[in-house]
Amino acid sequence: MSDQELNLSPTRPYLARAIYEWICDNNLTPYLMVDATKPYTDVPTQFVQDGQIVLNIVPHAVHKLHMSNDAITFSARFGGLSTDIYVPFNAVLGLYAKENGQGLFFDPDEYSNAQDEQNTLESKQKETQQTEPVKKKPSLRILD
Repeated sequence: MSDQELNLSPTRPYLARAIYEWICDNNLTPYLMVDATKPYTDVPTQFVQDGQIVLNIVPHAVHKLHMSNDAITFSARFGGLSTDIYVPFNAVLGLYAKENGQGLFFDPDEYSNAQDEQNTLESKQKETQQTEPVKKKPSLRILD
């Protein structure tokens, strides 16, 4: 049986959290490589090169770092301005230590099946919305 048939969640979030912890435990600097072209990715575009950006996510450089199963979120300063960052896990290309390059680089196709399923669901929702009659919102009027 394939992972899709078993409905297993992607391994990327779990591996990223483990590698991040390992890098920090060894007093190294964690770098996050991101594909900035993926939908819903919110990074400072002025620092994107060739569709990618590398972010320093060492604990003292970021605020409110959170790695859920869906995305990595935090705020950091770019050019002196505090910026909220949102990186969905399908946009995470790798997580590695600046000092020695050790870490993990992820299979770019890991989320391709999930994207296909998401696109199918979105198109079905659009079809359903188009076939349903438009309902008028209720409104109130004051009568004299």
